[in-house]
Amino acid sequence: MIVRWGLEALPGVLEELSVRDPLLISTERWRDLDLPVARRFYGARPHAEVAGVRGATDASAGADGLVALGGGSAIDTSKAVSSETGLPIVSIPTTYSGAEWTQGFGMRDPEAGIKRSGGGARTVAIVYDPSLTLGLPAGESAGTAMNALAHCAEALYTRRRTDDTDVVAMDGAKLISDWLPVVIERGDDLEARRQLLEGAMYAGAALRVGMGLGHAMAQALGGRYGLPHGTMNAVCLPVALRYNQDVAATEIARLGEAMDRGDAIARVRELGGLAGPSRLRDYGVPREDLETLAEAVAERAPAKANPRPAPSEAVLELLEEVW
Repeated sequence: MIVRWGLEALPGVLEELSVRDPLLISTERWRDLDLPVARRFYGARPHAEVAGVRGATDASAGADGLVALGGGSAIDTSKAVSSETGLPIVSIPTTYSGAEWTQGFGMRDPEAGIKRSGGGARTVAIVYDPSLTLGLPAGESAGTAMNALAHCAEALYTRRRTDDTDVVAMDGAKLISDWLPVVIERGDDLEARRQLLEGAMYAGAALRVGMGLGHAMAQALGGRYGLPHGTMNAVCLPVALRYNQDVAATEIARLGEAMDRGDAIARVRELGGLAGPSRLRDYGVPREDLETLAEAVAERAPAKANPRPAPSEAVLELLEEVW
């Protein structure tokens, strides 16, 4: 993966990749940003909804690469296009999602109420610029940073973990724990934004070894109700960590050490509170839906990869707890 800092690095990255006529995939929020890309598509939708993916795929005809500008939704839209077309992606993240590091992606089908998964995207380069995060609202900053923290936490106990990914997961967790409260207090602090973005970068690198139950819960909630993925990670990660305590106590303790806290779960819950309410009822999730929602969670790949088996009956208890 090519990683550069500063938007001024983008032309050099495109040249290095021999990409001369890329398509920019983004949202209306970034229409006025000056970038050296002629082809542009501003129709990426939340959760990479399938209609936006279709539009971006059509717009990519004749392009020789993709520039993904935005948060996880724009980047996942680009990854879905890349998977279909084979085009390489240069990502410019404007949140802390970490989606820029992986080949996998999710696409929300709002009619079916599910988030479909895919893979095979050509994620080849990333350009980070903390100035692009300065206008990110506090709730979205905290939510996407909690998504990144979930990447760190679950990477420590996923079956594919390695010593190298443990290092970046620990580094990411420390930076997120240290700097997320500063960003929420002082959203215009560029240095704090840079430090938090660096933490998210490490989290994204750790994400490559997979996810666990917390992410499966967040994905199912986002797919069914269109709720923000990061915020749902903030709600679900603490109970998922506690559920895994019996089989991953050492790894969760290491997470606490990385954050300079003895109780990792308490710190995760504290940080998650910065993203919004901690109860699903406050996001309009009907209690009567929890049983079928638990079944959907249990069928997701991250739930099946969880270090402790997570059948729907166990997931239902966790959803009841956070409802």
